[in-house]
Amino acid sequence: MTATSPIPQFPDIGLSQGAVPAPAAIERMGRVVAVTGGHAVVLLDAHEGAFASSMKSPEIGTLLKADTTNAITLALISALSSPMPSQGANEREMRIVEVEFIGELPKGPDGRPKSFRRGVSNYPSLGDAVYCADRDELAMAYACDSESSVRVGHIQQDASIPAMIKVDEMLGKHFSILGTTGTGKSCAVALILRRVLEKNPQAHVLLLDVHREYAQSFQGLAEIITPEDMSLPFWLLNFDEAVEILIGSQPNRDADVEILRELIPQAKVRYMNNQRRDKTAMRSNLIDNQSIGVDTPIPFRTSDLTGVLEEYIGKLDLRGELAPYKRLKAKIEAISRDPRYGFMFGSLTVQDNMAQVLSRIFRVPVNGKPIAILELGGLPSEIINVVVSVLARLAFDFGVWSAGKIPITFVCEEAHRYVPNDKTLGFEPTKRAISKIAKEGRKYGVSLCIVTQRPAELDPTILSQCNTIFSLRLTNEKDQDILKAGISDAAASLLEFMPTMGTGEAITFGEGVALPTRIKFDMLPADELPRSNTASFTQNWAKDLPNDSFLHEIVHRWRAQTYNPDGAGYAIETAGPAAATTASTALGMAAPVAIPSLSQRLAAQHAPPPQQPTGFGQAQPPAPPPAAAVDPSRPSLRRLQPVAPQGQPQSPLPASQQNLASLLKQFRT
Repeated sequence: MTATSPIPQFPDIGLSQGAVPAPAAIERMGRVVAVTGGHAVVLLDAHEGAFASSMKSPEIGTLLKADTTNAITLALISALSSPMPSQGANEREMRIVEVEFIGELPKGPDGRPKSFRRGVSNYPSLGDAVYCADRDELAMAYACDSESSVRVGHIQQDASIPAMIKVDEMLGKHFSILGTTGTGKSCAVALILRRVLEKNPQAHVLLLDVHREYAQSFQGLAEIITPEDMSLPFWLLNFDEAVEILIGSQPNRDADVEILRELIPQAKVRYMNNQRRDKTAMRSNLIDNQSIGVDTPIPFRTSDLTGVLEEYIGKLDLRGELAPYKRLKAKIEAISRDPRYGFMFGSLTVQDNMAQVLSRIFRVPVNGKPIAILELGGLPSEIINVVVSVLARLAFDFGVWSAGKIPITFVCEEAHRYVPNDKTLGFEPTKRAISKIAKEGRKYGVSLCIVTQRPAELDPTILSQCNTIFSLRLTNEKDQDILKAGISDAAASLLEFMPTMGTGEAITFGEGVALPTRIKFDMLPADELPRSNTASFTQNWAKDLPNDSFLHEIVHRWRAQTYNPDGAGYAIETAGPAAATTASTALGMAAPVAIPSLSQRLAAQHAPPPQQPTGFGQAQPPAPPPAAAVDPSRPSLRRLQPVAPQGQPQSPLPASQQNLASLLKQFRT
C-alpha cells in the first residue's frame, strides 16, 4: 500500500465537516514507565483518562498510541496487571498495561498522520503520554487497498471499523480457517468465499464439501458436482493412486507393484494404437508411444489391462509366478463391478474427455459459475481419499502446465482427515498431493484453503505454510498451543480469548490482514447460510414418524451408498407405491410429479405385501432383452450409464477450451 492509498470513510462522529480534533481533546490514559525493545509498560492514570469513570482497564488487543516527534507510534495491549490492589473503594491502586509496538503513522509536513506502516522507527520516551487510538487512526491502521480487499466483518474494538482482508496476499500464500464444531466455521468459509467471488466473478475455486452443506450458500454461482453425476475416469489415476486402490497394503506386495508398473504403459499404448486406426479420433490428442509412461494421463480400458494380464498368465508355467497376476486380475474385475466406484469404472465406453473433466472441475471457462462444489457426503472414506488425491494432484499439475495463468483456489474441508499428523493414518497419495500444493503451489498460482476443527491432528507442515489464519473458538489446549508456537507476542495474547469467544468471532493474523486483531464476522442472509445447523433433539423427539416407509427409504439409501438411489440406478422393493413419496416428503425432498421413481415402478410391478421388503435387488428374467431394447425398469446392481453413440465424429471443442487441449498435449509429452 502506498502513501496515496485511499482511506475508508466512516460516519461523522460529532465533528464539523473538515474539523480536526485538538490534541487536548483526546483523553489521556497514562504514561510510559518502561521501554524494552519492541515492548513497553504503561502506568494508567488513577483518576483521569478514558476508563476512569468506570474504573475499568482497557481489554487485551486494544490499540493504543503514543505521540512522538515524527510519527504516532501504535501498540497493542498484550497484558494487564495490578501489582498493588486497593483494599477499599476509595483507595487508589496501581494499574499496569504491557504493550507491544506494531507500527506507526508517519507525520507529514503539516503534522498530520499519513498511511500506516509496519515497524517502529520512533520509540516513545519515559514519561510520554499514552492515549487510546481514535477512530481515524484505527481506520488508517486497519485500512487495506480497496481495489484488492474485501470486507468480512468488523473489528472488536470499534464496530464502525470494517475488518478487511487482502485477497492477493491471503490466496497467494494460502490460508486456514480453524474452529471447534458449532463456532460458525462453515459460515465463515461461505462468507469469505462469497465476498471474494463477488469481487472476482471470473475466479476458479474448487470446494470439497464433505457434509453437503455449501450448495445453498452459492446458489447461482456454483457448479454442483455430486457422486451421481461426477465423472472422474480411472485412467486419470497416477501410479501411486492405482497401487493403493488395486493392491493396497497387503503383505509381499512388491511383485504385484512391479507387475502393475509394467502393465499400465502397455495398456495405454494399446489404446493409442487403436486411436491411430480410428479415423474419427482427434489427431491433436495422439502422441508418440515412446513418450507414454506409467503416470502419463492417457486413456486406456480395463479390458486392455486384463487382456495384457491374461497374455502374461498364458505364458507362465510356474504356479508360484501366477499368483500376483491372478490377484491383480481378480481385483481389477472386482473393483470394476463395485457400484461405489461407478464414477470411475462405470462408463461403458472410454473416451479422451480429460479437457471436459478439467473444464467442469476448475471452471474453465467460468460461464457465470466461478466455484465448483464437489459433494462427497455419503461416500466411503477410502473412496473420498482417492477422489481428493486425484483432484489435489490435478490442481497442482494444471497450475504447472498452465504456467500459473489460471490461478486456482483448492478449499479442503475437514483437512485433518486427508493430511493427519499421525503417520499411520490417512491415504499416502493424498498427503503428498496436498503437501505439494502447500509447499510449491504458490509458484504456479494454486492456492490452498485448509478448514479443520482439530489443528493438533493436522500435519504441522501444512499449517505452517498458511500465512493467513482465521481462528474461531478453540477449547482444546493442544490446538491452542499449535497456533501460539509460531506467532508474535501480540497475536499470542489475542489467542488467550479463544476459549471464551462467541459464535462468529475470530482472531485473525497473517499476511492477509493489516494487523492481528479480534473480529466479528458479518452475518450472511438466511438463504445463503450453509446447511450446518445443529439438529434439534427436543423438536424432533416431540413428533413421531407417520409410518415405516421412512425406514425403507433409509435402507434404500444406505445400501445404494447414495443420497439419490433412484438416480444412481439401484433398486429395492418398498412397502407400496406411496412409500417412497411419503418418505421423500418426510425428508424434505420434493415428491415426483409425473415420472415415478425406480423403486415405485418396481413396487407397482411386483406388488409385494405391505411392510414386507424382500431385499436389495430382484430375480433376473429368464433371458436378457436385446441391447437395443433395455427396459429401464429392470433392477440392476450396476449404475445405469448412458451409452455414447458410436461412429459419430467428436464435435470440435469450443474456442475457450482449445487452450486446455494444447495444455494437455504439453502435459502428456
